[in-house]
Formats: sequence, C-alpha cells, structure tokens
Amino acid sequence: MPLSEHEQRLLDQIERALYAEDPKFASTVRGARLRRPSRRRRLQGIALFVLGVALLVLGVVLPLKPGGIPVVSLLGFLVMFFGALLTLTAIRHGDQGDEGADESAGPGSVTKIRRSSFSQRMEERFRKRLDDDQ
Repeated sequence: MPLSEHEQRLLDQIERALYAEDPKFASTVRGARLRRPSRRRRLQGIALFVLGVALLVLGVVLPLKPGGIPVVSLLGFLVMFFGALLTLTAIRHGDQGDEGADESAGPGSVTKIRRSSFSQRMEERFRKRLDDDQ
C-alpha cells in the first residue's frame, strides 16, 4: 500500500531532520537496510559445516575419550551447528535483501515490509490522528 502524498512529505521531512541532527547515525541506518550478506559468508558457513561433520566422524573413529566423553565429536557437532546457523542466517537475510533491492528505486522510495500487528495498529492510529487534524 503506497503512502499518500501527505505521509510521503512527512516521511521526507523526518528523514531530512534526522540527517541534519545526526548524519552519521542516519547513514549507518540507511546502509544497514541496503546491505546484503556476502557470498563469502555463505561459503564460510558451508565450510564450517563440512569441517564439523569431519570432526564428528573423526571423533567417533579416534579412541580419544577423556572421562568417557567424545570431546572431538562434541567439538565437531558444535562447529557443524555454528556453520549451519551461519549459512541459514546468510541465506535468510539474502532473500530479504533481494526483495528490498528489487522494490527500492531510490533513496526516497518506500519498500514493502512485513508489518506486525503492532505496527499495523500504530499506523492506523497515525491515520486517525491525521484525519482528525484535517
């Protein structure tokens, strides 16, 4: 749902005020939205996962079990889990970044974002206030 002209003007005014007040923060926030996870991060996650699987298997093969705990296998599992987590978060953020990159046409454009019920309620309250003022 696109913003009305009045809402767009208000948003632009807020954005200009933010840049005037704290340009470093504003550029950091703006850059965080447009940044896409790198391919290298996904590859690092996959490599960690493979290394974790290798350590897991190696821990089963090696007779090294101090206190009856397969330390190498446990370490392998943790490395594998961290690698899978890294890969999945990179893929998830990459999908969201692709959607935003396709919809954004410039610095003043508004991208579609999944809104929670809280933000929907706040938007509804804002619209009611605008209607009451006019």
